Amino acid sequence: MDILLEKAIELANLLKEDDRCKAILAAQQAADADETLQALIGDFNMKRIAINTEETKENGEQDADKLRELNTELRSIYASIMANEHMMAYNQAKEALDGIVNKMHIALNLAAAGQDPAIAAQEGGCSGDCGSCGGCH
Repeated sequence: MDILLEKAIELANLLKEDDRCKAILAAQQAADADETLQALIGDFNMKRIAINTEETKENGEQDADKLRELNTELRSIYASIMANEHMMAYNQAKEALDGIVNKMHIALNLAAAGQDPAIAAQEGGCSGDCGSCGGCH
């Protein structure tokens, strides 16, 4: 096996053992077990289907008032989902895991571009978005 792929697999296995990865898995399990949250997600999905059905009707057949009502209900359900303690915990865990995965991705991209991958670990360092960058050092 290619040494780089071997090291990537080794790194991936280390990531699986990291507290951030464990936290997101635990948060996902808690969210999945939350019957109230799952009912809200089901309601949300049903509203999206109802909105899609109404939006795909031919012009003149669409009911603008019904569409506004459905969208209002959808936003209310979404707010309830996002206020759920298990959803908030999941989002916090996801943000933490995404942060380290993003830095790992940036480090690889920097190395592939001939730059110092350690820049990815610096606070306020490379964001990975070269559009706002003044240039690598």
